[in-house]
Amino acid sequence: MPIEITPIINEPALIVSNTEKALVIADIHLGIEWDLYKSGFSIPSRIEQHIERIHKFIKQNNPDRVILLGDIKHNIPQISWQERDEIPHFLESIAQYAPIDIFPGNHDGNIDFLLPKDVDITLHSPRGEILDGVGYFHGHTWPDPELLGAEYIITAHNHPIIRFTDALGFATVEPAWIRTKLKCDAFEQHFRSIDFSQTGTWGDPQIFIVPAFNELCGGVAFNESLHDDLLGPVFSSEGFDLDNAKAYLPDGTNLGTLKNLRRMEESKRRKPRKKGKKGKGRGIKN
Repeated sequence: MPIEITPIINEPALIVSNTEKALVIADIHLGIEWDLYKSGFSIPSRIEQHIERIHKFIKQNNPDRVILLGDIKHNIPQISWQERDEIPHFLESIAQYAPIDIFPGNHDGNIDFLLPKDVDITLHSPRGEILDGVGYFHGHTWPDPELLGAEYIITAHNHPIIRFTDALGFATVEPAWIRTKLKCDAFEQHFRSIDFSQTGTWGDPQIFIVPAFNELCGGVAFNESLHDDLLGPVFSSEGFDLDNAKAYLPDGTNLGTLKNLRRMEESKRRKPRKKGKKGKGRGIKN
């Protein structure tokens, strides 16, 4: 059967269907409240809301597996007391419904010490792997070359958003799905020992960039960004087609290509305003 990749409407999660059905979620960043607390912001833990939200996805879609696409934990390089307490509970609560596949991200150092025992959890390489015909990796490293032969690759890491700013500097921000193609040239330059003309080596894959599950994470405004602004070697090295990438809002609205979005006055890249002289009525910051 053909592979189907379907975002859950108004949620930062998607369903991938082939011979199995997988629920895919990325950038949960459990423990971010502790990091914010150290910076002077007191926010109660939202672990139970996160669990309830994911349980809802599972009950509505009945997946065969749950794929956590990196950055399950937040604090680096250490593990906070909040993460030691919450992450095993979080994983156990999901694993009671379906097996879990973890593709660790840059925030997931030493996460193997937090995996609960006697539950069905598979910890994959940070460089990714193909599961049921689809390639998965978090995005902070170059992918395993095996993924480049797939038809589809799903990644995360950049927390994509779309930002529109009016003439007075007020902004509206929405999480977004980004869909585009990879560029073979960048991978040929990096993987010099691989012959990309061999059958099955290059599948001309489409890549889907997943928005962050945790709203407290912030994100990268793709409609205001160039390759140098993006995180991860695939993105910063121009390994994907940024101009012709399509952006979709969580409700399914197709915003078109990023190159066309950048032409809109509300979507143009803006320089920070300079602070004016005292008494001149200027110096407003965005």
